[in-house]
Amino acid sequence: MSVNQADTVVVGAGIVGLAHALAAARRGERVVVFERDDFAVGASIRNFGMIWAVGQQRGALYRRALRSREIWLDIAAKTGLWAEQSGSLHLAHRPDEVAVLEEFVACAPAARERGVAMVTPREAVERSHVARPEGLLAAMWSPTELNVDPRLALPAVAEHLVSEYDVDIRFGTTVRSVDLPTVSTTAGEWRAGRVFVCGGNDFATLYPEVYADSGLVRCKLQMMRTGVQPGGRPLGPMLCGGLTLLHYAAFDGLAAREALAERMGEELPYHREHGIHVLLSQTADGRLTIGDSHAYGTTHDPFEDEGINEAVRDYLRTFADLPDPRITERWTGYYPSLRDGRTELVVSPEPGVTVVNGVGGAGMTLSFGLAEEVVAAAQF
Repeated sequence: MSVNQADTVVVGAGIVGLAHALAAARRGERVVVFERDDFAVGASIRNFGMIWAVGQQRGALYRRALRSREIWLDIAAKTGLWAEQSGSLHLAHRPDEVAVLEEFVACAPAARERGVAMVTPREAVERSHVARPEGLLAAMWSPTELNVDPRLALPAVAEHLVSEYDVDIRFGTTVRSVDLPTVSTTAGEWRAGRVFVCGGNDFATLYPEVYADSGLVRCKLQMMRTGVQPGGRPLGPMLCGGLTLLHYAAFDGLAAREALAERMGEELPYHREHGIHVLLSQTADGRLTIGDSHAYGTTHDPFEDEGINEAVRDYLRTFADLPDPRITERWTGYYPSLRDGRTELVVSPEPGVTVVNGVGGAGMTLSFGLAEEVVAAAQF
């Protein structure tokens, strides 16, 4: 029986796996990617399509996000992938929200250097035709956020890997076991120098003992999408409101956030209980993506809670007026998450094998930069 050869095997063709395939291929390696499904169906296509640098932890993660953004734009330039440099607006309708944003801008020189700044209500509504002006006190503008359409982006990245770097992507192929230099799959045996296991929500197939000891849990979220908006007018900046200031690590450690958290706990206990914060982005064909909620555990029930969807829509109306808010799609998503402050799980269970997981809800934002770091550090 013939055995196929590769320098690097990547397990999983979600954004984390494709990013590692790209990083290895750019180093001149022969790369093969195995994906058990016929196409990407997990968290990498069930998201906002936000490359959301401004929300990442200040310092190394912010820089990683900016590097990922550069790679997204490079791929878009080479493939025609829709990647809108829309930026973002954090809209503040209460004084404590303004205080958090002002403190963030003061404490984030790297973000200021990239153009992050406070803007007036008038400037905010000039940038966004859907931002609600009533009661708007201020906003924070960030030009670094990039909007892609995840259902189109993942296939485009995969095709780019094939056409530009001759990466071999085997969809519908499960990796049974790894015993380097042998990788056993449902499509035969392979010999490889190293393996990156990027299995996403699949904790059980390979190295389950790694996950059992990792502290990794699954996050379940609920999201929605409208139809194409009337007139085809683009959304412009991606939008969020005050709840988002309690979600992203960029705002960790800010003194003003304590008062905001206390008020929102009193006024929006249901939203806080279900991990709701509300973001608004767009797809390539003009639909609007709305969400989301966050529930953490090892196993979740498979059902949607319409009360959560209603709470998301209710909060969206406090800072945005959509031309046509009717919902045409609803879905749940699942992604692995570390709840102890770590930003990713990168471990080597045996020589030549690296498990990469646990990037949480920032896979689209961080994976390309993370992969460059991991591939460069991994022993060949």
